Amino acid sequence: MPLLFFDVLAGLVVFATVMALIPLNHWCFRGFDFPRLQILALAVVAIVGGLVSTPEWSIGHILCFLVLLGCAAYQLSMILPYTPLWPKQVQAHRSAMPAPDVKRQISLLVSNVLTSNQNKAALITLVRQHQPDIVMTLESDAAWEQALSVIEPDYPHVVRVPLDNLYGMHLYSRLPLIAPEVKFLLSPEIPSIHTQVRLRCGKCIWLYCLHPKPPSPTEATDSTLRDAELLMVGDHIQQHQQTCIVAGDLNDVAWSRTTRLFQRISGLLDPRVGRYFMNTFHVNYPMLRWSLDHVFHSTDFSLIQMQRMPNIGSDHFPVLTSLHYDPALDEVHDAPESTAADEQEAAARIEQGVEQACAEHPQHRVDPI
Repeated sequence: MPLLFFDVLAGLVVFATVMALIPLNHWCFRGFDFPRLQILALAVVAIVGGLVSTPEWSIGHILCFLVLLGCAAYQLSMILPYTPLWPKQVQAHRSAMPAPDVKRQISLLVSNVLTSNQNKAALITLVRQHQPDIVMTLESDAAWEQALSVIEPDYPHVVRVPLDNLYGMHLYSRLPLIAPEVKFLLSPEIPSIHTQVRLRCGKCIWLYCLHPKPPSPTEATDSTLRDAELLMVGDHIQQHQQTCIVAGDLNDVAWSRTTRLFQRISGLLDPRVGRYFMNTFHVNYPMLRWSLDHVFHSTDFSLIQMQRMPNIGSDHFPVLTSLHYDPALDEVHDAPESTAADEQEAAARIEQGVEQACAEHPQHRVDPI
């Protein structure tokens, strides 16, 4: 290929890297948080192609090549923690202690079903095959609620929020739910479910089910409300020091500035760190996938398994996660810690989100957690 092709490719890599570094919330900047792996792949092609195609190296070529190397190194630093080359953030149960105690287990299936998806039987089959303790559906409307009613005999504890705006949400549980609440934290259109779950051993844990809007030309103009909602939950968890799980389609990637800040503020762990990307979106584009569906948890859980499930006809793959309540690990796990600067940044971004929510929806009362 001609050298010009690799020069253009290198320019795109530098542009995408710089755009993601700009700390503005507009979607045209935050959109570059997502394709880190793809940008790194383009950088590798540009580096190899440039080395092979450059006939002679001028000072300008050397400087440009060093900038390209720096961009590749930065992109690699973002995604390397989600590979086996990085230390595991969450201990696997099998390597830490005896066989799992079913009374201390909790398994959770998170599935963005895609409202228009007509293959509802695929999810029902998946539920019956794996029999998770909790099934969380996102984008589920009245039609999905009707279809999923067949699993309710096995899942007697249900929270229903059927909406036709792509932000409906349902929670089905074999385990007792204690005082579940549906909250509209920053928008009357975007629900979240907050509940306690009683494990079979009697321990009560908190579960937060989230699905904020993504920054995109067709959804939210910027990421302000998405970021504020996640950080509000993280701040609440930090203040109350809860045994908890946060799950859902966060419309953000694990390596974004916001998600990493959320982890430091909340002190929650990500079982993907040191293991895998767990890219769940988009089902139909294997070369353009990233991790939008998440499960974070407190330090007193070990990981039994976390796996991406087969395609059910949605644009997201479901994720099945099984955890084991191990309070002794609270002293073993190295929880992310926030700094004073993190606290100030989180508070400022929450305040910015509340102000924007009040401006966009003046009749809506911001729902406290």
